[in-house]
Amino acid sequence: MTINELQDEVIEVFSDFDDWMDKYQLLIDLGNELPPLDERYKTESNLIDGCQSRVWLQADCHDGVMELQAESDALIVKGIIALLIKVLNHQKPEDVLNADLYFIERIGLKDHLSPTRSNGLLAMVKQIRMYALAFQSK
Repeated sequence: MTINELQDEVIEVFSDFDDWMDKYQLLIDLGNELPPLDERYKTESNLIDGCQSRVWLQADCHDGVMELQAESDALIVKGIIALLIKVLNHQKPEDVLNADLYFIERIGLKDHLSPTRSNGLLAMVKQIRMYALAFQSK
């Protein structure tokens, strides 16, 4: 699936809920579905700068597509990184770099995050794009 098809899927799932408490629960559920990150990847170099809670992101590139794994010690933040992985995992680095991540706005995520979580979200997107840039130049 393309990044935009995956974003549209996320938008559709979130549109089933009107109440933001339900959407937060959906985020928590998505985070809980993330496979645990191998302990060897929970390193200082994999921590995302700019996040108030701890978020580890491991990125690899195999056969021209990015493989993302992550974990966080905060439930909502874990759900946010799970969403980003859902949309950007198994994509080509150039597609990740060129993606307009409109789903963040459309599901209302930006409006319902605290400023620190919002900064964390931006830091996560920035880090994924930095990996994509590095993989693209190889």
